[in-house]
Amino acid sequence: MNSRVALLTAIALAILLTACGEKKDKPATQTAVKVNKEEITVHQINAVLQQQRGLKPEQAEEAGRRALERLIDQELAVQKAAELKVDRDPRILQAVEAARREIVARAYAEKIGEGATKPAPAEIKKYYDDNPSLFKERRVYQLQELAIQVAPEQVGALRAKLQAAKNIGEFIDYLKASDIKFNASQAVRAAEQLPMAALPTLAKMKDGQAMLNPTPTGAQVVVVAGSRAQPVDEERAGKAIEQFLLNDRKRKIVADDLKALRGAARIVYAGAYAASAPMAAEVIKAPTPAEVAASAAAMLDTKSISEGLGLKTGAAAASAAEAADAAVTPASGVDATSITKGLGLK
Repeated sequence: MNSRVALLTAIALAILLTACGEKKDKPATQTAVKVNKEEITVHQINAVLQQQRGLKPEQAEEAGRRALERLIDQELAVQKAAELKVDRDPRILQAVEAARREIVARAYAEKIGEGATKPAPAEIKKYYDDNPSLFKERRVYQLQELAIQVAPEQVGALRAKLQAAKNIGEFIDYLKASDIKFNASQAVRAAEQLPMAALPTLAKMKDGQAMLNPTPTGAQVVVVAGSRAQPVDEERAGKAIEQFLLNDRKRKIVADDLKALRGAARIVYAGAYAASAPMAAEVIKAPTPAEVAASAAAMLDTKSISEGLGLKTGAAAASAAEAADAAVTPASGVDATSITKGLGLK
């Protein structure tokens, strides 16, 4: 049944995309191909190409041909779906409506966000100066993580053992000798790929130092096994910072507007949801852009700081880091919410 629903959903999206691209009385010059009695236009091809970020001019022609072939296959699927009356399936109609609402909600966020003003040079400089660990003191870290399973009352003793250990190897020996379950992993991460909340602490740590944080299942130990400096000057960072600050303003505008809309609307929770209706105080704080309008504000993002700065993980030193990164499992507790996501950046 799951595969059936997945197929229906895929067809629904195909129907929606084709419907969005259709236009009546299209000029003949805009027709790229006819599939039976239906036309596929240049506008539809361009719409597909616009979704491909980073497409270079010399790649456009070949990408356009591939897009056209995909649209032909899509049109054939849509026509067959109509013949089989799949497009009348209630689940398909529901999926089409959900996709329409998502598109419209995102368009709303874009429209409202247009009111945001660009940050002044002084604001960009302040952000650069206020975040040295992201820029002028930026480091690339080789991290080791231990996810330890212990009861909450054991965390204090575990912390004391870690502080008393001469090195992480001695601490691991203690875990093994005590028959304490743990999982180890490692990863190479640049500063902007780390959780914003953890970065200030990590930036102060020297190679070989470790920190312990309680978790729902026990504790997490993060060790800075090694690091190397890769600073970013203000000139290179400027564009990325400007884009982040602008997007941050857009998200705030959208959140404030949604808050006002909620305040003016009559929202009545019913059925099983009536008992869980938020109190007035909760409604005042909510909603955030990520929680409303089908994640409407999520599209107001940009490239990550590292992409915006044209960074990978470094020059000569990067190759070793990338090789190591490819060979290990990412540290789940370290990169679960990267700074780039925390800042609303991709």
